[in-house]
Amino acid sequence: MRIFDPHIHMTSRTTDDYEAMHAAGVRAVVEPAFWLGQPRTSVGSFVDYFDGLLGWERFRAAQFGIAHHATIALNPKEANDPRLLEVLDLLPRYLEKDGVVAVGEVGFDSMTDAEEKVMVRQLELAGEHDLPVMVHTPHRDKVAGTRRTLEIVGQVGLPPERVLVDHLNEKTVDLVDDAGCWAGFSVYPDTKMDEDRMVAILDRRGLDRVLVNSAADWGRSDPLKTYRTGQAMLAGGYSDDDVDRVLWRNPVTFYGQSGRLLLDDVADDAGDFAGNTLQRGEPLAPGGAATAGSEG
Repeated sequence: MRIFDPHIHMTSRTTDDYEAMHAAGVRAVVEPAFWLGQPRTSVGSFVDYFDGLLGWERFRAAQFGIAHHATIALNPKEANDPRLLEVLDLLPRYLEKDGVVAVGEVGFDSMTDAEEKVMVRQLELAGEHDLPVMVHTPHRDKVAGTRRTLEIVGQVGLPPERVLVDHLNEKTVDLVDDAGCWAGFSVYPDTKMDEDRMVAILDRRGLDRVLVNSAADWGRSDPLKTYRTGQAMLAGGYSDDDVDRVLWRNPVTFYGQSGRLLLDDVADDAGDFAGNTLQRGEPLAPGGAATAGSEG
C-alpha cells in the first residue's frame, strides 16, 4: 500500500510518527499552514513558521523517505485578528516557492465578515498564482459554512476542479459533489469521520474527486488513519487498485495541478539543515557506553 496523506500537520508530530508512517506505506504528505493552538501576535511569527514548513520540515520528512509539500495561507481562525492581516501581503512571496502545492487552509472558522474577506482575497491569490486551493469548512454550522463557501468560490470564479473542500461529512459531501469540487475527509479517532463511515461514503458516491486524510496535529489524532482507511476499504471488498486510487493517485492528480510535486525529493541521512540534524550525540560503544567525546 502506498499512501499520500493530503492533509497532515507534521510540525506537531514526532520523528517516531514519521518512522511509523513510512513503515505503513506513507511516501508523501501535504502540510497545510494552520493555527498553532495559541494565537500568534505578529506577522514575523508567520515568516518563521512558513520558512520552517518549506525548509526544516521538508528536510526532516526526507530523512524518513517521505516527500513533504505545503500549502500556505492565513488560516481562518487568525483571519479575525487585525494585527495579522499584513500576512496577506507576504503570501505572494511564498506562493512561488517549490513544494508549495496549493493555497490553504482558507475558509471559515466562525463565519465572520473578516473571515469571508480574507478567504476571498486568498481565493483570488490562488487564481493569480495558478494554484489549487484547500478550503477548511467550519466545525460548527458546517452545512451553512460549506454552502456559503461554495457560493464564494463560484463568485470568485475558480474552476471547481482546482478546489478541495475539506473536513466533510455525510451532511456536506453532496453539496461539494454537486458543485464539482474535490471532496476531502479527515479521519479521526473520536471526531470527524471514522474508517467505516468513510468506506460507506465511498460505497455511495464512488472514488472520483475524493481525498482521505488524517489531519493529524497537536490534538487527539492519528497519523496512520489513512493506512487504517485503506485496510477498511480492503475489508469492505475494494481492490488494491481502488485503495491506490484513493490514497495515492487522487492526491497526485489534485496537487499535481500545481506542477510542483516533489515525489522524488527524499534522501536518507542527507547531512544537516542550517547546521542541525536529527541525530543526538554519538553512537554507543560496545556494552552500551558512550564513545569518547559524545554529547547527550
